[in-house]
Amino acid sequence: MISIVLPARNEAAGLDSLLPAIRRQVPADAEILVVDDGSTDNTAAVCAAHGATRIAHPYPKGNGAAIKTGARAAQGDVIVFMDADGQHQPEDIPRLLEKLDEGYDMAVGARTRGSHAGVHREVANDLFSRFASWMVMQQIDDLTSGFRAVRASKFRKFLYLLPNGFSYPTTITMSFFRAGYGVAYVPIRALERQGKSHIQPLRDGVRFLLIIIKIGTLYSPQKLFLPVSAGFFLTGISYYAYTYLTTGRFTNMSALLFISAILTFLIGIVSEQISALHYRDLDQDR
Repeated sequence: MISIVLPARNEAAGLDSLLPAIRRQVPADAEILVVDDGSTDNTAAVCAAHGATRIAHPYPKGNGAAIKTGARAAQGDVIVFMDADGQHQPEDIPRLLEKLDEGYDMAVGARTRGSHAGVHREVANDLFSRFASWMVMQQIDDLTSGFRAVRASKFRKFLYLLPNGFSYPTTITMSFFRAGYGVAYVPIRALERQGKSHIQPLRDGVRFLLIIIKIGTLYSPQKLFLPVSAGFFLTGISYYAYTYLTTGRFTNMSALLFISAILTFLIGIVSEQISALHYRDLDQDR
């Protein structure tokens, strides 16, 4: 059985055309769950008109929270997550499901160039995807895409890691790679969204920085902390050489840089051990 989960907040206009289009692309027994994240429009009426199951949050909790609610309620062995704003095309659902039939555990719709809402978001996504590819030593075509099909049992193992905000795709992608699960990418063309975006540029600037840190700490903390530690150490050596040659002494700044290098390295080791604890029970049934 397949479950389609759509997090939605004031997306009634998009859902009115999207829901019947989804129904045409999935088996008759597939369930469609709309997680209403505190909408104030007529989302409830649209869901009822098209036979979709609506799960309502009493107030807006965030995109990630809606994803978790949908994943917990879904009855299918396979869950397809997609946006309710019209960006994702239902015609691509069978292509994602084909990858799961081939043995992958998650199939992600990778947006092609020009699909992003703004050049800055496209550049940011490309930067994050390249950084994540370096972390996992595998090609990641789209790190932040919210259009994906997953095996429900494996997805639910990481629910406790997922944030309530918009960065859930990053977290689940890195978690699947760290766990050794198969991840495939399917090129898609994302359309222009209907309605108003809930993403704010200033807030997202900080969020994107935190995403980079999260990528490192989720997958391999030492790959993040070791270069920083090496940077402190090399700077300390260079500064010590300069002060020794010019003044003949070892300065407090050099000592501070060396101590920072040691502390950063030790933090990386501890973070590596903590990160490993998240994945220790993956082979046990829950």
